Amino acid sequence: MTVDAHTAPRSVAHTGRTPVSMIERMTLILDTFDGPAPMRTLVDVAERTGLPRSSVHRIIDQMIRLRWLAHAPGGYRLGNRALELGGLAIEHNEIRDAMGPRLHELCQRTGMVAHLGVLDGPEVLIIDKAVGRSGDNIATRLGGRLPAHCTAVGKALLATLRPSVVELAFPERLPRRTSHTIAHRAELHGELDRVRRHRGVALDREESLLGIVCVAVPIRAGGHGGIAALSLSGRLGGARAPGTSRLARLLVEVADESARAVRT
Repeated sequence: MTVDAHTAPRSVAHTGRTPVSMIERMTLILDTFDGPAPMRTLVDVAERTGLPRSSVHRIIDQMIRLRWLAHAPGGYRLGNRALELGGLAIEHNEIRDAMGPRLHELCQRTGMVAHLGVLDGPEVLIIDKAVGRSGDNIATRLGGRLPAHCTAVGKALLATLRPSVVELAFPERLPRRTSHTIAHRAELHGELDRVRRHRGVALDREESLLGIVCVAVPIRAGGHGGIAALSLSGRLGGARAPGTSRLARLLVEVADESARAVRT
C-alpha cells in the first residue's frame, strides 16, 4: 500500500520509517483525527498512518477499551479520555490567569457568582469560581463537573462546535437534572441554534439546579472555537438581580477583552 505524502502524518511521510513502539503507533492514530471530520473509518486511519490494517484494528480495539477512542456511526471518534485531557490542559493555560481579576470584578459589579469553565467531553469542567458581594454561594465547586447540555457554560461552548460533533457526542435521550433540563438531542440542537443567533449568549433557566438561573458566553481566541466560557449565576427572583440583557452585554464585553488578552 502506498501512502500519499500530503495526507500521511509527518513521521511516516517524511522519515519513511515505520513506527515500531506502541506509543508511536497510538500517536499516529490519534493524529488522524485532526481534520474537520469528527469521525474516521478503519480504512481512513490505515491509509493516513501507513500502518497495516490488521495492526490498526488491533490497536484501535485497545484504544477503545482505554477510552482514547470510541465507536461512532460508520467508524470511530475521539474518546472521552482524549477530550478530558484537552479540557484539563486549558486549566494551565493563560486563560485562567487572564480571567482571574475579571472574574472577581464581575462579582463585585453584579453581586452574582461567576464561573469560568471548559468543555470536558460531554461535561463542563469548572476551572475558576468567584462569589459576589452578597456571599450567596451556589452548590458548585472548583474542579467540579456538570453535564454540558444543561448548563449555560456548556451550551455556550457547544454552540461553537459543528452540529455534527454535537450529534456524535450526545445520545438521543439526555439525562435530566431537573424538570427544566433539555431531554432530547434534537431539542439541544435547537437550543444551540438559538445561542448562535444571539452572539453566543446561552441561558440556563433552572436546568441544572432548581432555583438558579445563569447567563454565559464563550471566550474565543486564535481563530478557534470557544476555549472557555464565562458565566454569571444567581437565585431566581433574587433581590436587585440585574436583567438578562444587561448581564449578557457585560459578559460579551468581558469575554472580548479576555480573548484579546490571551491573543497578546
